[in-house]
Amino acid sequence: MRIALTGGIACGKSLFAKFLRELGIQVIDADDVVHELEAPGGAAVPSIAARFGAEVLAADGGIDRAVLADRVFKDAAARADLESILFPLVRSFLREAARVPLLRNAPSARGSGTLAASPLQITIHIIPLLFESHWESDYDILLCIASPVDLQVARMMTSRGYSRAHAEARLAAQWPVAEKAARCHYTVMNDSTPEHLRDEAQRLVVWLKERIKHEC
Repeated sequence: MRIALTGGIACGKSLFAKFLRELGIQVIDADDVVHELEAPGGAAVPSIAARFGAEVLAADGGIDRAVLADRVFKDAAARADLESILFPLVRSFLREAARVPLLRNAPSARGSGTLAASPLQITIHIIPLLFESHWESDYDILLCIASPVDLQVARMMTSRGYSRAHAEARLAAQWPVAEKAARCHYTVMNDSTPEHLRDEAQRLVVWLKERIKHEC
């Protein structure tokens, strides 16, 4: 079964992924793939530098993500250009990861990831922009992690140092998380403690096992 987890910014995807891994679930995060693509020697570096100029290159030859983010965040055309470079590469990597029967321990867009079997034979791809990129048809089960908007804003202001205006602008650049949740088969609400979120991860794994057993 091909499974994707999406959600909004500051909804707790990274922490939830940590809990899933502790439960034996194989997790591949699209953001990690992007980091590899933009790292020194990454497949996206030449195209990004050609489009945005040498000033987006870091001293080590990779992409300076802070500089690049500043260039594209408030420029919709620039953001679309960046997505046109990154999205096909990320999608190709995720499709290949889904095809390989032995699953990747550490995803690498440069091909250095190791392979090992997942104890539960369940892999979840974390794709924050699943619906924005129109990849939902690639997956059999769609999951969402959601939080109230005011809590998303508060988390960005506290943990990332964003102003309220910046946090709200970041939210506006993505689909509302409620709309994502409405299109998914299962939604986790992260509006409480980390302990509660850990319990939600356990409940999700039970649900997935039952769903996969039923489908098979």
